[in-house]
Amino acid sequence: MQDMKIRKIGNSLGVIFPSDFVKERKLHENERVAVNVIKKGDLTKLFGSMKFKESAQKIKDDARRGWD
Repeated sequence: MQDMKIRKIGNSLGVIFPSDFVKERKLHENERVAVNVIKKGDLTKLFGSMKFKESAQKIKDDARRGWD
């Protein structure tokens, strides 16, 4: 799977395939391809948003206790 960025091209949106991606798949201009789109979420918004009854340090210490 290759991560690609959507870009504005004129009044449309498009994806530019990296040259190594094109070469590996032997793609050529004007060929028709099927694309499976999976939108990736922004996980940075989740960071720090979860609330726990115990501190993160206590949870980490409890998890490590079984590895000694």
